[in-house]
Amino acid sequence: MSAENQTLYIKGSRDVEVTKPDVTLGDILTMECADKKILPRIKTLRILKFAPGKKQRRAVSVLKIIECIHEQFPKIEVQNLGETDIIVTYENQKTPVLIWHLLKTAFVAAITFFGAAFSIMAFNNDVDVTRLFGQVHELLTGQTSDGFTILEITYSIGLTVGILVFFNHFGKKRFTTDPTPMEIQLRLYENDIQTTLVENAERKGEELDVGSADLSGSHRT
Repeated sequence: MSAENQTLYIKGSRDVEVTKPDVTLGDILTMECADKKILPRIKTLRILKFAPGKKQRRAVSVLKIIECIHEQFPKIEVQNLGETDIIVTYENQKTPVLIWHLLKTAFVAAITFFGAAFSIMAFNNDVDVTRLFGQVHELLTGQTSDGFTILEITYSIGLTVGILVFFNHFGKKRFTTDPTPMEIQLRLYENDIQTTLVENAERKGEELDVGSADLSGSHRT
């Protein structure tokens, strides 16, 4: 069977980051074909070209990718097993100095700590936990609470354990193999961002699709 009569399977993620302005299909897709000889040629086809320098983002339709492949291999059958729209982000990454990483980590840790502490204190103040514990202690023991009883101690321990169990994470240790609630929320947030970027690009006519302006120039390398 001729190489051009083979079936090419392609799979692309929803969001792809690249570090070079000339983007080829091999940069944004994984591919499989029975004819291994044509894979290197397809992977080097250029689909997009960014202006060097600043961070840029572009939505690419899988139909544009298939068109790009068919320009060079018109008889090959392309089967898409991935996303129908791919967000390609170009950024000339520069490794920040170590002190900058440490400062960002310390800042995020401080915001998280003080924000969580304020939320807990605000909740305790709203429901008047101190007064409640005092009433319970006096009801059970007949003595006035001094604000530091077994109730406060067990409440503090239980709050700490509850937070650790809920977030399923302590340092580098996981209690289970399930993703943490924070990871789930971050993935949902990323999915919302990606959906919005694709829809905005479609509405503004900025998505790289069949029939749209080709910013990549020739597909030949």
